Amino acid sequence: MKYLVMIYGNPRNWEHPMFRQDPGFLALSPEERDVVAREADELWAEIEQSGEFVAGVALADPALTRHVRGRDGVPVTTDGPYLEAKEQLAGYFVLDCETPERAAELAARFPDARFAAVEVRPIMDMAGQEM
Repeated sequence: MKYLVMIYGNPRNWEHPMFRQDPGFLALSPEERDVVAREADELWAEIEQSGEFVAGVALADPALTRHVRGRDGVPVTTDGPYLEAKEQLAGYFVLDCETPERAAELAARFPDARFAAVEVRPIMDMAGQEM
């Protein structure tokens, strides 16, 4: 089953990978940052080798966001993100895992989960929800 792993972060330092810009990561000693970066590299290699990695994309700065809604057959476009949200969607990964527990275990190992929010959601197939 496929799962969408969404990485959220504060866009004040919008560079990818996001965890490297987080104040929590930057507060670590250089040695601790090296450990986190190495663990991230090991995770990427593991999910690629296991076939669980399907896709991943980093998103551009939320200031470039456009919200589009159709009203009475006319598209209505608004610039920018919702300002109330401190954390914005920074990027996502699609994983193909045997169980929801495996998807959550992998998501917890993303370095971003140490410093920001990571959400895991099952992806429905064309026939309907796979739950």
